[in-house]
Amino acid sequence: MCNDQDVVHVHNDNVLRAITDDGAFRVLACDTTATVRGAIEAQKAETPDLTRIFADLLTGAILVRESMSPDHRLQAILQGDNPRARMIADTHPDGSTRGLIQLPPDVKEMPLGEKGVLQVARTLNNGALHQGVVSVPAGSNSVSAAFMAYMQRSEQTVTMIAVGCHLSNGEVAAAGGYMVQLLPELAEGPLMVMTERLKDFQDIVPLLAQGRATPAELLAETLYGMPYTTVGDREVHFGCRCSPERLAQSLASLPRADIESLMEGGKPLEIECDYCRKRYEFTMQELRSLIDAN
Repeated sequence: MCNDQDVVHVHNDNVLRAITDDGAFRVLACDTTATVRGAIEAQKAETPDLTRIFADLLTGAILVRESMSPDHRLQAILQGDNPRARMIADTHPDGSTRGLIQLPPDVKEMPLGEKGVLQVARTLNNGALHQGVVSVPAGSNSVSAAFMAYMQRSEQTVTMIAVGCHLSNGEVAAAGGYMVQLLPELAEGPLMVMTERLKDFQDIVPLLAQGRATPAELLAETLYGMPYTTVGDREVHFGCRCSPERLAQSLASLPRADIESLMEGGKPLEIECDYCRKRYEFTMQELRSLIDAN
């Protein structure tokens, strides 16, 4: 969710992790402002609705990775009511996260109301790939609700998630969120207390707008009156993993005839990274060397 105000806040992005001293709850809270800004600038999100959905997807993906596979890569793919419209959040254990918006020509929005689907793929410790697919809960139109459904159905973990961003004059002023996980053998009493408490924080945009949603403040709010210990603090940032070497490897994997077709006209080949919009140029000599290696 997003709204518009006037003040722009600048933050260094990070994720805080805490656990209550009684072992009942694990909480993660994050500031993703700069990460979201970088991804949105690269993808040129043109409308507030598209911006808020993309921002929430990036933040939710970071929280899920930090919770379930902090040392491995995670991708979250959100498909809208139009099956040709989708977004991708790609987040890595070094803290770098990037995103992609793919819309049909002349389409500027991606409604989630009826046919929205969230797919999450993450690498396990043994190198295998775990994937889960859930529908965006009916009537929610909410990325937070989609990630909660994923955690419940695919990870079998009861989780409460709230992500959001605050816009100022159409620009991202603040973005972040929190995740509360109920640990095994939780007694019914603490669960009811936490569920009731978090009703006040299902929409965190007002806190973001007031500058009261740093990770430390979100921990303090969600765990008010409950002794807890902070057990982790990780930096996150917008970052792309493209490089000339990676692109050269991709080109080298093409059939010889395809590489030769790219050389027609005798001009250098220009390639733009879909994620960060950085441009790379391959000379005719470099393309010939790929053919020789092929």
